[in-house]
Amino acid sequence: MTQLSLFSADLAEPRPEDLGGLLAAHGQAARGAGGTRLSILLADEWRGRALLAECRVRDIPAELEPAPPEPGRTRPQDAGSASGRPGGVVASGQLDGVVSSGRPRRVLLRTARLTELTAIADDWSRGAVKAVPPGLALGAGLLRCWVLAAGRPVALPGMGFLLGLDPHAPQTHEPLAAACSRAGTAGAIVGAAAGGPAVRVTGRRRLLRLAEILGSPPRGAPVGAFPVPPR
Repeated sequence: MTQLSLFSADLAEPRPEDLGGLLAAHGQAARGAGGTRLSILLADEWRGRALLAECRVRDIPAELEPAPPEPGRTRPQDAGSASGRPGGVVASGQLDGVVSSGRPRRVLLRTARLTELTAIADDWSRGAVKAVPPGLALGAGLLRCWVLAAGRPVALPGMGFLLGLDPHAPQTHEPLAAACSRAGTAGAIVGAAAGGPAVRVTGRRRLLRLAEILGSPPRGAPVGAFPVPPR
């Protein structure tokens, strides 16, 4: 039986700042008169459901929408009519059938526009440019949100785990790799040819450390999609 690490996300107190993990990935922050909204396009529905749960325990209202069609593809049915809500907004239990079952269900996660998220956006920007907070400490909750948003195993079994980076914010890559190193999960930055941009974590000890920090896999995650400590 695996013993929980004292640094595990299962034991860490949830904080709104942990949602900075969406910005460590390819998420975006949009400021407005009523506050700031975080949003991120997710490759799989299970990621959306898991991040909805992470928002919920932090008292941050959020919703899932069917993702816009990929270039060259059309949705099998109109998102608005499928959801029964204006603009195609759907609750987490209403996504079935919105996207064809033959492909992963891509979804868009959006938080409510809140003043408490403005501080997160300020920390993760320099002017209008996304930036990593100086000396960022990768807490368990933030790292978990990052992995839920954009983490995946390397295609070849046993070759490591990828922490996806924002391809449109290359200035964040080196600082995030440095933050991983400080957290004991050091990895190399890899490009698109190796499945990136991403920080690739390899080695048994580092992968074990990563799994211990992340805590339990979320419900619905495919086997192998989330690092798990060996039993």
